[in-house]
Amino acid sequence: MKKFSLLLMFSLLLFTSCKKDSVDATTTQTLQSSINDMASSLTTIKQIKFNEALYILKTFGVEAEGDVNELKALGQLINGKKVPEILSLADQVAQQNGIEWASTAPPSLGEMNIFGDEKAKESDPNDVRASSLSILTRLGGDTGNGPTSIQIVPRLVDNAGNPIAFTGAALETTLEVFSNGVKLSTAKNLMQDNNFKGFSLKFSSLLASKIFDNKIDVTVSVKTAAKTFKMSKIGLDVNPSALKVPEAPKTDSTMVTQDPAVIDPNNPVPPTTDPNTTTPAQPKQPTADPKATVNKFLNNVSSQNLKAAFDASSNPSWGSYESFSNPTSGFGAIKNVSVKNVSTNASTANSSIVNATYDVTDKNGRTTSLKATFGLKNVNGEWKISSYKINP
Repeated sequence: MKKFSLLLMFSLLLFTSCKKDSVDATTTQTLQSSINDMASSLTTIKQIKFNEALYILKTFGVEAEGDVNELKALGQLINGKKVPEILSLADQVAQQNGIEWASTAPPSLGEMNIFGDEKAKESDPNDVRASSLSILTRLGGDTGNGPTSIQIVPRLVDNAGNPIAFTGAALETTLEVFSNGVKLSTAKNLMQDNNFKGFSLKFSSLLASKIFDNKIDVTVSVKTAAKTFKMSKIGLDVNPSALKVPEAPKTDSTMVTQDPAVIDPNNPVPPTTDPNTTTPAQPKQPTADPKATVNKFLNNVSSQNLKAAFDASSNPSWGSYESFSNPTSGFGAIKNVSVKNVSTNASTANSSIVNATYDVTDKNGRTTSLKATFGLKNVNGEWKISSYKINP
């Protein structure tokens, strides 16, 4: 009996010693196994905060697209780290991203599981029922030379457009900033209730050379347990004097430069051209009129040839073809377009602005007169619609 007791104790010790106290990110399986081992030694409250910390790091601490790549990047970030180190790292990431979370605070993000599915559970605080997303914007930071920032505040709303009430959620909220169809920046945060402060976008973080016509487009997405809501604001004005302008490179005034075209009298051999040197190829220039692209786009929308209309664009604000052609919120809701006038406002070799006036009739028979501004860019010699703004 004594021999059996000793053997049992030895087996228990062996089992205990196999449990890991630091992250092993060799594979996804070892990552999950080691995290489970680490969590099992914590109290229930500490387990919840540990899972919240992992969620903060996976969502905001790494740059990757898709759950699989995010997990791999997370594994590289925390490989070899123990629980206190992971909690401390999550505190730093939360603070850097302006997230109201701390490892020493009570649980606040609901049930987090970086390995599990995101289907709504009966008590899931992220199962927020809303009809759509709205965006409020307001300029700020005016010290006499115009605004220096813009506050972008998303709100989940009901069918009547009224903000809904919810608390205790952890809804991943993403802001994307574009100008003339080019993505300038991405930011993430957590919406825990509908009093979310949103994003403060400083104009000084935007390169002036990247801003087209002193306007930006913003797209915000909010991810609930059952659905991702997305909304865009097109043609928001920025203060050009507050934009970031790189400093001109400093030159050494004591440095003497020689004009390569000047022949040295002590060595009167004219410079030769390297035959192996090639001149960079110039981008192909569009031959068509940008107005023709806009006319073709509107005609395709009118005839419900939405695939052709979508192919004539390169506008990230319109999202995927499914979003673009949505019969409720996209161009799929349009029955007919009657074009009144299309004119080019400004045009260069690589970009153009086209104004259009037209009547839109939806599938319920309602007709609306619109004045819109289309931004176009040169893509391999073809004009593509890269931005879209409805004017008052």
